[in-house]
Amino acid sequence: MSETTLYCANHPAVETVLRCKKCEKPICVKCAVRTPTGYQCKECVRGQQKIFETSKPYDYITGFITATILSIIGSFLISLAAFVSFFGFIIAFAAAPTIGVIIAEAVRAVTGRRRSPKLYKAILAGIVLGALPMALLQIVSLNIFGIIFQAIYLFISAPAAYYRISGIRIFK
Repeated sequence: MSETTLYCANHPAVETVLRCKKCEKPICVKCAVRTPTGYQCKECVRGQQKIFETSKPYDYITGFITATILSIIGSFLISLAAFVSFFGFIIAFAAAPTIGVIIAEAVRAVTGRRRSPKLYKAILAGIVLGALPMALLQIVSLNIFGIIFQAIYLFISAPAAYYRISGIRIFK
């Protein structure tokens, strides 16, 4: 059996023994992406990821608007918890992730469960934009508890919604 020296398709000066499991192109360690089923080149991985991006252009608008409106409502509800003193903190810490999940599920329903990383970022921007009016109102009125509660709302509900809609599992 004769052995021929393989060179990386992207780095012709680098010798390699790896091949992409999908397209069989020789790849070096820098170009290899480890997947659960073996090494692939970056091009094949990108092509595979494109299959899962199903959002349509109008999904960005409807998702953003839905997230913004629901975030305005959620931000207002969290500001009401500031009037309950100490128990308000417990309510805020319990309600903020719940509101995030509600926003995520509503957006998933509106967008028809379509997905893409850009859509997740648009929804995240809608949540932050929806919380701004109430946060600015609390800042202008110098309501310290209101500012704290809005910070709790943003720092808990936005990641909860993002993780829920993007399908990232924190616990397995």
